[in-house]
Amino acid sequence: MSDDSARQTDPVLDDLVAVIEDRKETLPEGSYTASLFTHEKGENRVLEKLGEEATEVILAAKDDDHEELVAESADLVYHLLVTLSMNDVSLDELRAELETRR
Repeated sequence: MSDDSARQTDPVLDDLVAVIEDRKETLPEGSYTASLFTHEKGENRVLEKLGEEATEVILAAKDDDHEELVAESADLVYHLLVTLSMNDVSLDELRAELETRR
């Protein structure tokens, strides 16, 4: 794999962030994502979900449950991206930080 191909980004995360940002701005009724931005608990609601999903990832890994690990990891990443959006942290900032750890 060349350096250029290694630095290409996966559009799935970019697309997901775009949807999260759209829901944050438009707050469509019936949207789970929008409900996280408007919940009466505020940011605490998404932080609770982030903790819950992290625990579920740990339990799935401990139980050696591959399918559950994949599903719960997706939930964890989603709630992390919502948390980052709530705090105005971009995916590019996250990528830059991860790049420093290579």
